Amino acid sequence: MSVHIQISRVTTTQLRKMKEAGEKIAMLTSYDFTLTSLIDEAGIDMILVGDSASNVVCGNQYTLPITMDEMIFLTRGVVRGAKRAMVVIDMPFGSYQVSEEEGVRNAIRMIKESGADAVKLEGGEEVLPVIRHTIQAGVPVVGHLGLTPQSVNQFGGYGLRAKGEVEAEKLLHDAKLLDEAGCCAIVLEKIPAALATEVTKQVSCPTIGIGAGNGTDGQVLVLHDMLGLNQGFKPKFLRHFAELGNEVKNAVSEYISTVKDTTFPNAEESY
Repeated sequence: MSVHIQISRVTTTQLRKMKEAGEKIAMLTSYDFTLTSLIDEAGIDMILVGDSASNVVCGNQYTLPITMDEMIFLTRGVVRGAKRAMVVIDMPFGSYQVSEEEGVRNAIRMIKESGADAVKLEGGEEVLPVIRHTIQAGVPVVGHLGLTPQSVNQFGGYGLRAKGEVEAEKLLHDAKLLDEAGCCAIVLEKIPAALATEVTKQVSCPTIGIGAGNGTDGQVLVLHDMLGLNQGFKPKFLRHFAELGNEVKNAVSEYISTVKDTTFPNAEESY
């Protein structure tokens, strides 16, 4: 049986209450005002303005090129469209890896200038000082373990992580450290389902899975992916809840045809 708590605005406190009540958290990645308004009205709990905008919006191969200025610009539009959902902004590559002081300063800037409710950082014990001091500065932090796309060059690709015992033990250790530091949630990406379930049991903060089975406290997908807009991209963990890519192409083809044969605009559509 599903559990649903009535919430006017999702906050970090509400996330923990949802975990305690056994209510799953639904999260989507969005990048603009229009689509955000629709998914917010539909009742989504959390919205991530992901650095995957580098791929989806800008057409880059990796997430690495996107800048803080670009992330802030996109997030402002999302925040305007989100009346209920909690909005999380990704800290892009290079914004928190150089030094603890720079990472905290950038986190504060991104929250102040974007209007987001929390920042998300990738990594475990190696970024713990930045996470701890960012939280102490009053900025909620979402952690991210497993497949961390900003480390794609180090990993050598986007394969399943924590398959072996050593890496699995480190991931569990890192998750506990992030939880103890005060993260309001932890994203677990592309790891074995059994491991994700175990992590979820051992941390007090909610876990949000993507390619990590259904034993986590919630799920996240990229909106464009789950709507079938990002054609040609279909990893095992992705389900298409619509095929809007085909709908868009069909609609545009019809528009082109009506423009060419002058049936658009017709008399009723003219002044």
